[in-house]
Amino acid sequence: MTDPVKDYDPYAFAPFAVTVDLAVFTVRDGQLHVLLIRRGQEPYAGSWALPGGFVLPRESAEEAARRELAEETGLLEPVVESLHLEQLRTYSGPDRDPRMRVVSVAYTALVPDLPEPHGGGDAAHAEWVPADGNLGQLAFDHGQIVADAHDRIGSKLEYSCLATAFCPTAFTLGELQQVYETVWGTALDRPNFRRKVLATPGFVEPVAGAARLTGGRGKPASLYRAGPATALHPPLLRPEGRIA
Repeated sequence: MTDPVKDYDPYAFAPFAVTVDLAVFTVRDGQLHVLLIRRGQEPYAGSWALPGGFVLPRESAEEAARRELAEETGLLEPVVESLHLEQLRTYSGPDRDPRMRVVSVAYTALVPDLPEPHGGGDAAHAEWVPADGNLGQLAFDHGQIVADAHDRIGSKLEYSCLATAFCPTAFTLGELQQVYETVWGTALDRPNFRRKVLATPGFVEPVAGAARLTGGRGKPASLYRAGPATALHPPLLRPEGRIA
C-alpha cells in the first residue's frame, strides 16, 4: 500500500503566497472613515493601501491580520486584540500583485472610538481617511476590497444594534439616524426611521424625563439609550437594500 503523504510531490503545483488585508471603519466628526496606510516599499510605494501583509508559516490568517494591523498602524495590542474582525472574502485574481501569485484573505470591522494610528513596519504613515468615494487609486485591488467592505458593514447595521455604539450614552433618534445615514451614504425619511426604530423590540429604551434641545423652535427631543437587544428583528433595511 502506498503512503499518500510520502508519495505527495509538494512541487507539483506552482507556489503562491497568502496575505491578509484589513478594511477597518469608524465614524469620526460625522463622517465614515477607513484606516489606510501609505506604503513605504515597492510595489506601489507612496500609494494609499489597506493595512495587511503576508501570513507567516506558523500562524492563522486572523493571527496575521491582528499582527499586521498592530505593526503597520501602531495601534496598541489590547486595542487590536479587542476588535471584532469579520472575514469578508478571499481575493484571488492571478494578477492582483505584480510580485507573484498572491491570494488575500480580507477582514473588515466597524468600530467606535478608535485612537489615532501611526505608521510602522512596511507602512510609512497611517491615517483615518474619509471613505466618501474619493479615495483615489489605491494599491493592488484595495479599492474593490474597500467597496465590498463598505457594503458589508452597511448590511451589519441592518441586522445588528451596532449603530448605538457610535452615539452618546443618551442620544436622540436624530443622532442615531445620522449614524445610519453616514454609513449608508443616503438620507433617510425621519418619521419612517423613527417608527421603525421604536417598533423594534429592545433596540432603544427611553431615558425617563430627559430631553435635549436640537436647534430650531421645536420642543426638546426625547433621549434614548441602547436597549438589551443585540440583533434587530425585523431588520432595519437600507433604502433599496444597498448603499447609495
